[in-house]
Amino acid sequence: MRIQRILAMTAALTCLAVLPACKGGGGQAAPPGTPASTASPAAAEGAAGDGPLVKAQQYMREWAGCENLSSKADDPRIPSGDFPKVGQWSVTEIGVCSTTADKSDIVIAVPKDMKEFQAGYKQYVMDKIAGGDGAYGLFSNVLIGKGFVAFPTLPKTSMALVRSEMRVLVCNPSGRTPDGYKYEKPLVEGCGLTDFVSAKDGKGSPNFETPQEGPDGKPGQPATGSLGLARAGSIAELRTLVNNSPLACKEHFSTDPEAVAIESIDYQPVVKGNALDWGVTGRALCGQPAGERRAHDLSWLDTVGDMKKLQTKAKAAQQADLKDDGRLRATASKLLVGENVAVETNNASARFVLYQLQFLYLNCVPGFSAPAGYRLEKAQVEGCVLTNYEPEHPVR
Repeated sequence: MRIQRILAMTAALTCLAVLPACKGGGGQAAPPGTPASTASPAAAEGAAGDGPLVKAQQYMREWAGCENLSSKADDPRIPSGDFPKVGQWSVTEIGVCSTTADKSDIVIAVPKDMKEFQAGYKQYVMDKIAGGDGAYGLFSNVLIGKGFVAFPTLPKTSMALVRSEMRVLVCNPSGRTPDGYKYEKPLVEGCGLTDFVSAKDGKGSPNFETPQEGPDGKPGQPATGSLGLARAGSIAELRTLVNNSPLACKEHFSTDPEAVAIESIDYQPVVKGNALDWGVTGRALCGQPAGERRAHDLSWLDTVGDMKKLQTKAKAAQQADLKDDGRLRATASKLLVGENVAVETNNASARFVLYQLQFLYLNCVPGFSAPAGYRLEKAQVEGCVLTNYEPEHPVR
């Protein structure tokens, strides 16, 4: 009998090590080739020995380490931010553990209903974007596991975890999965699951679509041609393309020539005078002209028939602005160009999203260069480059 009890205990521990493969029905097996640990879960402060937090710990420790598990609400490793919290988005338990190598932390949330969690997170991201933070959710590293959600402190921890079957949940509309990475549908529309980890410092998963260094040591410069630019067949298509950016095109949009000609001291367009002289064939205004309150959130959309003419005129205007004090006016719009379209805006959050849509900023500042990892392409006019790097707003 004693031998039978020992064998039963050994089988139970082995089953726990390859969790959740031993669960019947909807369990998800560990990825092929996963080393099966026979170690029992680390002692967890306040966490049930066979509960979902311990199961999540056992799964993650195979990939990134997850030690010193605790479910105590006053554990200093648990952040005091907006989420995750017990009772929010069907979350029933919160825990935290630390990685083995760098001692960074992983917060763990256990939702009762994973679809409700994903829907709640998506709405949170949408609210942040609507509040003016257009880049929110691109670098959050919210990782979905089987029955749990992990929030690693460091991107490199996320990069280790996505080697398993865990995936990053991305609900920012401008988020994208580069070629070479997996993309899966989550439980809610408008989001995506991916094994691509995006990081603000550029040290996340390598994006093989963006060269890290080009000829003559110029970072991000393709040998020939372009890595690809945005295009649209009409103003209507361009409006649809940028609808999910912080530009106010969805709510306030006009192609009326009188409205398009409106500008203010706070919002100044690049294209002035006769648009045809700039090579622009179609033009629209996004934002609210002056009425009960002064004009605000003004940006301009352009369809372009002659991109070289537009860039030549824009270069002259930019250099005239630089003559005053060597700096561009903060209220002046920057010209972001695509293949046959352009956007003029001084909204930095909007520009960040537009860069994800493959627009690039026409920069004609003498001596400008971009760090490795940013795009830097030839413009159609000498003395200018196309880039997604802004020294004043360096986040990628």
